[in-house]
Amino acid sequence: MKFLWEYLKKYVRFIAGGMSIKLLGTTLELLIPYVMEHLIDRVVPLGELPPVLLWGGAMLLLAVCVRFLNVTANRMAVRTAKRSILEIRRDLFHAALNLSGGQMDRIGLPSLISRMTADTYNVQSFIQSMQTMGIRAPIMLVGGIAITLTMDAGLAAILCVMAPIMIVLVVFVSTRGIPLYEKVQQGMDGIVRVMRENITGIRVVKALSKEDYEMERFSRANEETARRDIKASIIMALPGPIVTLFLNTGLTLVVLIGARRVNAGVTEPGVILAFLTYFNMILMGVMGLNRVFMMLSKANASAGRIAEVVRLPDDLPRLAEETAAPRAREGYIVFDHVTFTYGGTIHREGEVDQARFAGAQREDCLKDIDFTIRKGGSLGIIGATGSGKTSIINLLMRFYDPGAGHVYVDGRDVRAWDRDELRRSFGVVFQNDAIFADTIRENVVFGRDVDDKGLEQALEDAMAAGFVRQYDDGTEHRAAIHGGNFSGGQKQRLLIARALAAKPDILILDDASSALDYRTDAQLRHAIAAHHGDATQIVIAQRVSSIMGLDQILVLDEGRIIGRGTHAQLLETCPTYREIHRTQMGEVM
Repeated sequence: MKFLWEYLKKYVRFIAGGMSIKLLGTTLELLIPYVMEHLIDRVVPLGELPPVLLWGGAMLLLAVCVRFLNVTANRMAVRTAKRSILEIRRDLFHAALNLSGGQMDRIGLPSLISRMTADTYNVQSFIQSMQTMGIRAPIMLVGGIAITLTMDAGLAAILCVMAPIMIVLVVFVSTRGIPLYEKVQQGMDGIVRVMRENITGIRVVKALSKEDYEMERFSRANEETARRDIKASIIMALPGPIVTLFLNTGLTLVVLIGARRVNAGVTEPGVILAFLTYFNMILMGVMGLNRVFMMLSKANASAGRIAEVVRLPDDLPRLAEETAAPRAREGYIVFDHVTFTYGGTIHREGEVDQARFAGAQREDCLKDIDFTIRKGGSLGIIGATGSGKTSIINLLMRFYDPGAGHVYVDGRDVRAWDRDELRRSFGVVFQNDAIFADTIRENVVFGRDVDDKGLEQALEDAMAAGFVRQYDDGTEHRAAIHGGNFSGGQKQRLLIARALAAKPDILILDDASSALDYRTDAQLRHAIAAHHGDATQIVIAQRVSSIMGLDQILVLDEGRIIGRGTHAQLLETCPTYREIHRTQMGEVM
C-alpha cells in the first residue's frame, strides 16, 4: 500500500474533507434510532401533537442531512479515485513504453494489458470504497454498540460478546485472500493472452476452421481463472453467512430477553425497536468491513503487480562517455565481436519461470558478430529463420545490450547515447509492424515534424502514393485496426513511407518488402537510392534481389556470420548464398 500512498498523499486534504463529511453523515444516521426511541418512550405518552410533530420533524431533518452528506462524500471519493487512477494508469503506460526488450519478454504483453485494465480497476474500487465504506462501516459498528450500551447495558452485552468474534473472523479470512487474488490476476493474464492471439489472428482461425479449437483453448484459460476466482470468493465470502448467523442469533436473544424486560417494566418498548434498528446497522457495519477487506485483498494484489512494472529499474542505463568502451575501429556503424543471448523462459500465461531463468544454460543467439558500415553505406543481411537477423537490429537500437562485445554508432558506444536521441536517428520497418487505427497521414507522420511535401515525397518513394490517391479523402482515409482494410503490400508500403518520412540517418528495413511484387520492390529500391542515398541502410530480406545491389551482404546461420562480401563475391565464396540465389532466381525465371 506504500505504492498507493505515493499517489494519494497529494489529495490528503481533499480525502480528509470527504471522510469528515462521511463521518458526520454516519454519526447523524446513528442518531435517528435514538431520536425514534425518545419519541416512542418519552414524547408519545404525553399525548400532545406539537411535541410529536417536532421530534418527527427532527427525524426527517436528520434523514435529509444524512442523505445530502453521504452523496457529497461519495462524489468526493469518486473524484479522488478517478484522479489517482488517472495518474497510476499514466505512469503504468509510461513505464510499459520504456520497458527494455528483456523486461518486456519477462512480463509479457498479455500481463501488461491485464495490469492496465483489471488491476487498475481493482485499485480504483478500493480507493473509492476506502473513503466511504471504510469510514461508514466501523462507525456503524462501534457507534451502534456504544449507543446501545447507553440505552440498555444488559442487552448491549450480547453485542459486546459477538462483535469481537465477528471482527477477528473477518480479518483472519481477509488476510488469506491476498495470495488467492494474486493467482486470479495471473489467470486473467492467460485469458487476455488467448483473446489477443485470436483477435489478432482471426482471419487465420476462420480460414482454417479452427473456431472450435480456439474456443476450447479459451475455455481452458477461462475455466482455470474462474476456478481460482471461485476459490478466492468462497473463502472471502465465508464471514458473510457466519456474521449473519451470529447477528440473527443475537437479534433473537434481544427480542426474547427484551420482551421479558418490557413485561417486567425494566426496559421501554422504544428501546427494543431502537435495538433492532441498531442491530441492522451493526450488521451493515460488519458486512461493510468484510467488503472493504475483500477489496483490500484484491487491491493489494493488483497494486503489487502495477508497482512491479512502474518501479522496474532501468536495466539499460546510459553510460558516461568516459566509462564507455572506446571505438575499436573506424566506421559509422560497428559491431565489435558481439555475442548475445535472449534471457528468460516465458510461460504461456506470460509469467517467467524464475528458476529456469536463473539457472538454465541457454545457447547464444548471436555469436562473435563483427562488421563495419561506412556512413551512407549499405548492408544486407540474409539467412534462415531464427539465424539472428532481427537480433542485430535489436542491439543496434538498444532494445537489449550485448552479453559480450560492443556496438557503436557514429563513433560512440550505443550505451553512451541518450536512447531517445539514438532512436531518432533511425527510420525502421520491423517484421509484423503496426498500422494504427488512424488516418494514413497520422500513420506516416506519426507525430513528427513532417510537412505535406515531406509526406507526399515519402508516399511516392515508398510506392504508396498511387493507391492512396484512389481514396476520395486521400491521406485522411482512416485505417482499420491493424490496417485490416489494406492489403499486405499496401501496409508494407505505408510502413516504409513512415520510415522514410523523417529523412533518417539510418534506414532499417527488416523483411519490409516481402509482400511486394518484384517490380514494385525494384522501384522501391531505386527510389530509396535516388532520394535517400545519404542514409546508412541495413536491409534484412529473404529475397536475394532485395539486397544484391548493396555495398556488402552478411549471410547468417545459427547466429554466426558464414558469408561476407558483395553479391558477386558471395556467389563465388559462400555455398549457402549461392544456393539461395540459384533457388530464387530459378523460381523467378
